[in-house]
This record gives sequence, structure tokens and C-alpha cells, in this order.
Amino acid sequence: MNTLNSSGIDRIDLMQTLVRIVESGSLSAAAAQLNTSQPTVSRRLQSLERMLGVKLILRTTHAMKLTDDGERCYQQAKLLLERWAALEDELRGAGDEPVGTLRVRVPHAFGQDQMIEPLTRYLQRYPDVTIDWMLNDRTPDFISEDIDCAIQVGKVDDPSMVALLLAEVPRIVVATPELLSTYPVTQVSELGNLPWVSFSTFYRNEVTLRHDSGGQTERCMIAPRLATDSLYAVRKAALSGLGAAIVSAWIVTEDIAQGRLQQILPGWNALPLPVYLVYPYSTYYPARLRKFFDMMRSVMPALAEMQPPTQGSADSR
Repeated sequence: MNTLNSSGIDRIDLMQTLVRIVESGSLSAAAAQLNTSQPTVSRRLQSLERMLGVKLILRTTHAMKLTDDGERCYQQAKLLLERWAALEDELRGAGDEPVGTLRVRVPHAFGQDQMIEPLTRYLQRYPDVTIDWMLNDRTPDFISEDIDCAIQVGKVDDPSMVALLLAEVPRIVVATPELLSTYPVTQVSELGNLPWVSFSTFYRNEVTLRHDSGGQTERCMIAPRLATDSLYAVRKAALSGLGAAIVSAWIVTEDIAQGRLQQILPGWNALPLPVYLVYPYSTYYPARLRKFFDMMRSVMPALAEMQPPTQGSADSR
């Protein structure tokens, strides 16, 4: 037996390295996630291959591919690491006490406005936890980017992820009073006469509105003057009088109260957007993640202008 790898901790390190290489997609990315150098990662991989007596990864200048033995080793290593983490937490008495770093991806507007207060309370309650709070509106690659979980506004298309429906974001149609004095609107079909700012993540050339009481829906084609994937930019453009816009209700509450914006056709609103907590499947989740899940479930429906999930909506996938 190779004495270098005779201790359990060395074997765990080698398995961790293999999992990071596979899930990050390269030795250099694995080195960054493990806070070490690429030569060190390469040596660990070679040590694991010598210890097992098989080739795990085939590498060329431009590609990397698991061998059949490598695929089996990766699957077993991932399972063993999850069990090892659970055992460590149990023996250290840390099973229910959050420790370590949590990496969370959150949409820009939501993450720097609505979520900071509950996030602060979470960190004050658990002083041994640190959080990497990454603001980005695109869907993360959880494995290669080493993301623990994400808050996602809008539908979740990846069936390999757990997606818990937390709340829904009401959306309303707004414009400046000055714009509406130039383009009066009395019915949904007249919305197309307005200049528009589109939030391209969710609508661009067509808007669909639903009546609050009757439930009927109507569609209207629009020709946006500006299309952007930033909710903040949509609000600013609407405030400038550039065009009408559909926005999350929470972001314009004060603007409407102070008369800077006006809701168009009250009672007709865009369909609310679902807010999901998304994370990879695993056989074990550390306490810092479990407690974060609990916090999200409890605070999300209570945030400004949020509403509980519609009855009958799927809670997970």
C-alpha cells in the first residue's frame, strides 16, 4: 500500500479532488475551487490512479473525458464524500449547528433589495457561517460554478434540480402620468398604442394580462423602444417617460405612492412570476444549507408585495 495514501484523510482528499475535477470541468477550475495549484491537483489525480491501478481520466490538449472506471469511481466517491460529511457533522456535534461557507446565486434586483434584511438576520443568528452572495440573473451551472443553491424568479426548466416554489411576485403595468395623458388607455387592446420598455427576460413583443376578478386573459402586441434584462433599468426607463412597462409590484410601490408612476388599467395585471429555491439533489445537506432552506421558506411569502404560491401549484420537482 502506498504510505502516502494510507490514512483515511488522504484518501478523502484524493476523492474530493476527483469529484472537483469532474464537476468543474478542468484541473485548473478544480484547483481554484480547492484553493490550491493545478500541479497539486494533477499530482493528486495521479496518486489516486496509482492507488487504484486504473486510468480515471483521459486528457488531451483540448478535452478531458472520464474512462468507464473513472465514471464508476466518480459516482462512488461522490456518495462516500456525502456520507463522510454527514459522519463528521454527527461526531462533532455540528449536525444542527451551521458552519462554513454557503454560495448562493440571486437575481440582481431581488438579491440587493428584498433579501438583504433576512440574510442579515440569518448571519447574525449563525456566526460561524459566511455567505458568498452572488448577484446574477442567469441560471447558474451549479456543479462547475460550485453553487450550493439559487433563488430563481421564473420557471425552472432543469429536471435534475430540486425546485421548491416559495412565493409569487405580482406584476403590474405602469407608466408616467405624462405619458398616459398623451396616450390614454381604457382597454387592453389599446396598450399597443403606447411606447414600451420591455423586460426581455419575461416579455418582449407581446404582453398578456389577466383580470383579477374574472380571470379572463387578453393579449396585445407591443413595439418596445428599449429592451433590457435589468429590472432596475426597466423601472428607470419607465420613470424617464420612455415607455410603459410591466414590473414587479414591489419595485414601484413608492413611485406609485408619490405619483411618479401610475398603474395602467387597475384590475388587469400580468401573470405573477414564481420564485423558486433551486439546488442539486444530494443524499446529505449540511446544516448551513438546511437552515438557509428553512429561512427562505418562512420569509419569502412575507417580503414586500409577495404573495403565497397559488393553490395547486407544484412545490417541487
